[in-house]
Amino acid sequence: MSGLGLNAAPAGTTDYAARIAAELAEAVRGIDPAQAEPFAEALDRAANVFTAGAGRSGMMARALAMRLMHGGSSAHVVGETTTPGIGPGDLLVIASGSGETRTLVPMAEKARELGAEVAVVTLKPDSTLAKLATLVVRLPGASKSREDDDYETIQPMGSLFEQTLLLFFDASVLRLMQRRGLDGGRMYGRHANLE
Repeated sequence: MSGLGLNAAPAGTTDYAARIAAELAEAVRGIDPAQAEPFAEALDRAANVFTAGAGRSGMMARALAMRLMHGGSSAHVVGETTTPGIGPGDLLVIASGSGETRTLVPMAEKARELGAEVAVVTLKPDSTLAKLATLVVRLPGASKSREDDDYETIQPMGSLFEQTLLLFFDASVLRLMQRRGLDGGRMYGRHANLE
């Protein structure tokens, strides 16, 4: 992350925004295409996609489910009252920076037991959740605790991971749109209309 002037204090809000954008650009460059492309393929082939995460990572997972629905996928957020059962041919996408979120580990175990694929997007490819996954995408970034991190960020806690997660999910949806020959107009036709 050299060249970002990390030791210089930003002068104001827009300076902070510029620093955050620079951190995000650096993080995105660190995503391995050999992990990203299989993720998009898994989204495309899944009969149903289920998303899960805790806290702000969970919000990014919900955003993915929403965009997948706009793209014509059968997408569900784990824990909602309308979420159906998972099974063979389905994909569970778990977002967890640490890969150790206690509430998500049994979920991954159950999904595997029921024959579903499990994709874990995380900072820690050697974590418990990553070991349970059929597909792992490691995102660069800093953990909430900053333990064993070699990634610099001016942002608190897991902000950089969560922002990179949203960008990665949006990029994956764009790749899915390309694979399916979709455009924004066709997706907008599936947008909520009771608002």
